Amino acid sequence: MTTSANIQTPLGIATITGDESGISAITVSNEGTVSAEIPEILAQAVLQLNEYFEGKRTHFDFKLNPKGSEFQQKVWKALLEIPYGKTRTYLEQSKILGDVKAIRAVASANGKNPLWIVVPCHRVIGTDGSLTGYAGELWRKKWLLEHENPTNQQSLFE
Repeated sequence: MTTSANIQTPLGIATITGDESGISAITVSNEGTVSAEIPEILAQAVLQLNEYFEGKRTHFDFKLNPKGSEFQQKVWKALLEIPYGKTRTYLEQSKILGDVKAIRAVASANGKNPLWIVVPCHRVIGTDGSLTGYAGELWRKKWLLEHENPTNQQSLFE
C-alpha cells in the first residue's frame, strides 16, 4: 500500500511517497502541512533527507522505486553517478548515455525525475555553466548546488 508524508525542508514542504518496494516520489512545494506522524516505511527516507539538509549526508541509501519509461530509468540511473558537490552538463550526460543528439530527450527525462534531491537532476547545468531547466524552480537548484559545494558554487551562480 502506497503511503506518503510531508516534511519541512529549507526549500519548502517535501512530500515523500512510497511502499514496500521503495520510495517512488519525493516532491517539493510551497504549500502543505507537515505530517504529525511518519509511516515506518518512509522513516529512513525522512531521516536521510533531514541529514542531507543538516549537512551530515552526501549519499542516500534507502530503496528507490521511481516509475518511468525504460529511457527515463536509464537517465535517472546516470544522474545517480554524478558525485555530490559536482555538476555535469546536459551534453555530458547525453555523451555518457551514448548519444550526443539525445540532449533534448535527456533534458526532458531529467525534468520528469520523480525523486527530488535523491536522484540529483539539480546537478545538471547548461553547457555554458548556466542554471537551466529545473522543475523545482531555479532558485531551489541554486540553493542545492550551493549547499553541496558552498565554496565554489556561490561564485559561479551569483
